[in-house]
Amino acid sequence: MATMACMLRTDNVFQPEALQAAADRCVKELGGIDFVIAGAAGNFIVPISGMSSNAFKSVMDIDVLGTFNTIKATMPHLLRSSSPRIIYVSATFHYTGVPLQAHVSAAKAAIDSLAASVALEYGPRGVQSNVIAPGGIEGTEGLARLGSDRPEDVKAYMKHIPSGRIGTVRDIADATVFLFSDAGTYINGQIIPVDGAAWRRQGDVHVGVDGTMQYPDFLLTGEISKNLRDPRKDKSKL
Repeated sequence: MATMACMLRTDNVFQPEALQAAADRCVKELGGIDFVIAGAAGNFIVPISGMSSNAFKSVMDIDVLGTFNTIKATMPHLLRSSSPRIIYVSATFHYTGVPLQAHVSAAKAAIDSLAASVALEYGPRGVQSNVIAPGGIEGTEGLARLGSDRPEDVKAYMKHIPSGRIGTVRDIADATVFLFSDAGTYINGQIIPVDGAAWRRQGDVHVGVDGTMQYPDFLLTGEISKNLRDPRKDKSKL
């Protein structure tokens, strides 16, 4: 059977009908779905004290409900495949906890849990369910909005990464290809950080701050970096 991979693009991942229509269109045009990547994400810098219930809910809706809806929309088609595989794009913040990222940490922890449930419930039917957890990836909206772009801050951030560099889109692509290849047929229910071991030093790195801002001082003063991209000034999406 030829491999069928389809990217489900919709602005309303928390609307089951929109995702179902996208999945059905993929099957109609390509004949089936073998591989699925669930990568819905939303993020912004905010302390718990400044976060409304609606703001928290919006991230949970996009990340968690969007992922669940993707599973529900594509699973019937995946079960018809001879090699059904699904990858979820998560993060590493919830491994240690990161200030100003409580909403995303909760959402990504839920995604990791969903991936495990899919592996347990659908593994006996041949489905492989794994998570890729990227670190900071250069040239992406996520890194631009979460970290300072001052050269000295970027250099300091890189020093905290055991592998000595910021990740690339190619790093994530290679991990994806591996999990979808014949080399990855016995990997199931796993969470794979692709971050150069950065999460193991995550307690030393703070999102939304500059190198001159120390924990817990920036939290006590309510200060965040002034060198972040302001999402209100453009229409780009994470």
